[in-house]
Formats: sequence, structure tokens, C-alpha cells
Amino acid sequence: MGVGGGLGMEATNCGALLRELQQIWAEVGESEGEKNKVLSEIERECLEVYRRKVDDANRTRVQLHQSVATKEAEVASLVATLGEHKLYLKKDKSVVPLKEQLAAVVPVLENLKGKKEERLKQFSDIQSQIEKIRSELSEYSDGDDKENSLIVDENDLSTRKLNNYQAQLHALQKEKSDRLHKVLEYVNEVHCLCGVLGIDFGKTVNGIHPSLHQNGLEQSTNISNSTLEGLANTISNLKAEQRSRIDKMRETMESLCKLWKLMDSPQEERRQFNRVLSVLISSEEEILSPGVLSQETIEKMGAEVERLTKLKARRLKEIFMKKRSELEEICRSAHIEPDASTAPEQTNEMIDSGMIDPSELLAKLESQILKAKEESLSRKDIMDRINKWISACDEEAWLEEYNQDSKRYSAGRGAHINLRRAEKARILVTKIPAMVDNLINRTFAWENARNKPFLYDGGRLISVLEEYRLNREQKEEEKRRYRDQKKLESILLKEKEAIFGSKGSPKRAVSLNRRTNGYRSSGTTSGLMTPNPRRSSLDGATPELLTPRSCSGHYNRYFSDSRRLSATQLNFGDDSLSTFTSISGSEPESPSLG
Repeated sequence: MGVGGGLGMEATNCGALLRELQQIWAEVGESEGEKNKVLSEIERECLEVYRRKVDDANRTRVQLHQSVATKEAEVASLVATLGEHKLYLKKDKSVVPLKEQLAAVVPVLENLKGKKEERLKQFSDIQSQIEKIRSELSEYSDGDDKENSLIVDENDLSTRKLNNYQAQLHALQKEKSDRLHKVLEYVNEVHCLCGVLGIDFGKTVNGIHPSLHQNGLEQSTNISNSTLEGLANTISNLKAEQRSRIDKMRETMESLCKLWKLMDSPQEERRQFNRVLSVLISSEEEILSPGVLSQETIEKMGAEVERLTKLKARRLKEIFMKKRSELEEICRSAHIEPDASTAPEQTNEMIDSGMIDPSELLAKLESQILKAKEESLSRKDIMDRINKWISACDEEAWLEEYNQDSKRYSAGRGAHINLRRAEKARILVTKIPAMVDNLINRTFAWENARNKPFLYDGGRLISVLEEYRLNREQKEEEKRRYRDQKKLESILLKEKEAIFGSKGSPKRAVSLNRRTNGYRSSGTTSGLMTPNPRRSSLDGATPELLTPRSCSGHYNRYFSDSRRLSATQLNFGDDSLSTFTSISGSEPESPSLG
């Protein structure tokens, strides 16, 4: 009734007004022409009013069409951008008024705009997280590049693209988590290795990246490729250093154990290295004790090795001196020259300089001792015969002194003992030539069997024996000449007594003849003397050594020992000429003790 009723009321009002106007015209008496003119003007004005209204209505309809179209276009754009096609379904426009269409599309548009703002925020947040993680995974990028990378493309805010970004973000977050776990694992390993090696952890990781040691709120832990690579290289270097130190400490500990065993070190000295010893027998993965492989520990072990080495050197020198003394005693008793290569001066120098392993030097010395014992054993038979020969020469020298004693036949205390010894000495002296010949033969046999000369205190024994035998032959020749001369003197003395008829003193004649013949002054006659320490000390003289020229330089040390051999000690002296007759039986024999 709204529109139709309004038009009916309007038509009724217009008819009433027209009738009222016609009544006025009738009363006025207006002409028909004037009436038609007024009616035409009224009709024209009414048409103009209707036209204005129609135009206004058309404009309103166009605006509504434009608004609906614009809104629908925005809705379509937002639907396309968001990919939310199910949020808006188009209706049939032929049956729906424009205002209803507009009223229907406005809420949809507002909803889509809200979703767009929310979607833009989601995209912005996701991209911001993605860029942040990317910068952490690579390196921190510049600010301009970061702002450009955070611009969101508003033309595509679809759920599919959002899901792609979220999937990318999740992948980056997983990679970041894995890297962070790896970095922390590396950092923990570096911390453990630095603790074991006694190295400054902070200084080590700061050289890789400061964030690894300064984990404050203002800076997150760097997990870039360069950081991972730096940590991996640092771990590799630390492990190499660990292996190097382990090898060095094991070598040092091996030396320590040897020195402890050799020096019999007490447990108090060993206890300070028990922890190191227990660690070194473990595998590298099990070595976790802080500071156990530190440079300080290595230096401490090295200092202990150096201390024990010096102590070992001192004790080794003492051991070498004992062994050398043993060797020299064996050589002295066997009259062998000890090997000069192990003399104390040389061994001490080699020990101090480390030119030779002490165990090798000790083995060499033991070998020399064994060799000296073997040679001493092989020389025993000859040495026994040399000692017998020297004893016989000593008895011969004693007999000479005894025969020169004018009181030897007195009835003093112990005279009968000397008489018995003199008898035995005369028998022993007669065996000396056979002793020498036998000794020469055995010495030659020894030399031929071993293809080397038999040395006695550095000199060849054969040379001394042959020199002695030659001097003894000369002595025998002198004795023979002496006996002939004495016989001649006896004959001359008898002729003189027959002529002058008086007796002279035989002893005085003998003394006179000795002086005239020059026995004391010439020194050409020689007697038998032996290396007797008592006579050497009394006479205070050291006879000159007469040896072969090739060995003369080596024989000058003989007289440092009372039992040394020398041919010149076994010579004939002027003081012993008076004893030749008693030895050969030319003088009256001493009373028998039978």
C-alpha cells in the first residue's frame, strides 16, 4: 500500500486542487485559452518535477551499481589474494535489489580486509623469522638488505603461500636447532679439551666468535658455517695437541718408570705422578681429568726425569768405578793392560754428554771383565810359572845377600833357619835356567794358539825372558872367566911363595887383583838380581830399563809394582861377584844341618 497508496492520495489531492482552480476560474471568468495555458504550465512543471526525481533515482541507482561493483571487485581481489573463494558466493542480481546487494557485500568486504591485515601480519612475522634464522645460519647481513627482504608481496597472501613460508620456517628452525646443538656440542668438547690440556677456554673460543663465550641477552650464539668450521678445526687441533702430549708424556713416563726401577725410588716420590700414570694407561676418550695433560704437568715430569737422570749418572759413575776397579784388579793380578776405552775419564765424559747409552757402556764393561777373566784363566799356568821364577830369583838375591854376610855362620838366634833356607835356595837357583826355558816354550805355545803376543804389564814376556837368558849366559861366561882367573892367581901366588918363601893373605891378593883387573870400575861383569822390593827400598835406585826398541816406550811403568819384570833387574852387579864362588861351589860350603 506504500507506493500505490501514495500515488492515489497524490492523484486525489491534484483533482481537488484542479476543481478548486476551476471554481476560481469560473468565478473569475477566465477564458478557456487562459485556462489551457495555465493547465499547460502546471503540466509542464509537474513533468519537470518528475524528471528531476527520475534523474535523481537514476543517479542513485548508478551509484548503487558502482558501489556494488566496486565492493565486489574488492571482494574478488581480496578473495584472489587470500585464496579464500569459499568466503563469498555471488547471488543472482536480477532478483536482489541493489541496496540489498550492497548491504550483503559490505560485511564480506570488511571481513576480507580484516583477514588480509591478519594474513599480512602472519607473512611479516614468518618472513622476519626466516630472515633472522637465515642471517644466523650464514652471517649477519646488512640492514638495507634485511629491510628489502622483509617487504611482503600483498598480491599473493594465499594460504598455500603461507603454508610454504611456514614449512620453510620450520625447516630453518630445525636446521638452526641442529646447528645450535652441534655448536653447543663442539663448545662443550672444546671446553673439555681445554680443561684437560690446561688451555684458556675463553681465549680459545673468542678467537672463533665472541658469542661462543659471552652468551648475554644482547647477542645470541653464532651458528654460522664459519663458526662450525672454526670449532671443528679447533677441536681437530686440540685433539692433535692432546695426542702429541699423550705420546710425549707416555715416553716421559716410561723413562720415569725405568728410572724409578733403576734407582729404587720410594713410593713418596712416585705418588705425585700416580694420577698421570692412571690416566696414560686409559684411552684418549677416557682422559677427562682437568689439567692432567697441561704443560705444567709435562714440565714437572721433565724436571723429575732430569733430576733422576743426573742422580742416575752419579750412581752409574759409581757403578762404573766399581766395575772398572774390578777390571783393573783382575788385570793387575794377571799383569794385563786394561782396555783404555772404558777408563773413568772417558766413561764420565760419555755419560755426561749422553753420547752412549749407559746400559751399553755397562754391558761393554761387563764384557771386558769377562774377557779379562777368561784371559787371566788362560794365562794362569804361565803366570804361576812366572811367579815361581820370580820367587826363585828372589831366593837367589837373598842368597847373594846371605853369602855376603860375614856372620852367617855364627851361632846366633835363627842361624840354623837361614842355613836351611840357603841350602834350599842353592838347589832352587840351579833350576832357574830350566824354568826360563820351559816358560819360553809355554809362552810361545800360548802365543801360537791365540795368534797374539803374551804381554806382561804391556811388554812382551818373550823379550824379557830372552833378555834374561842372554844375561844369564853372559853371567855364566863371566863366572867361568872368574874361576880361570882365580886359578891363575893361585898359581902365581904359589910361585911367589916358592920364590920369596913367605905367605901372603889370599883375601888381600884377591882384593888387589880385583882392583888391578878393574872389576869394580869397568862394570862389564854382571850378576843376578831379582825384582826385590826390600832391596829396591834400601838401595833407593831404579835401574834403567833395557828392552827391545820397539817396546821400550811401554816398559817404563814396570817399577811401579814390586813384582814387575825387567831383564836389567836380573843383571850382574859388581857387588855380587864375591857370591859367584859360593853359588858355584868354589868357596867352602856352609856347615850342613844334617
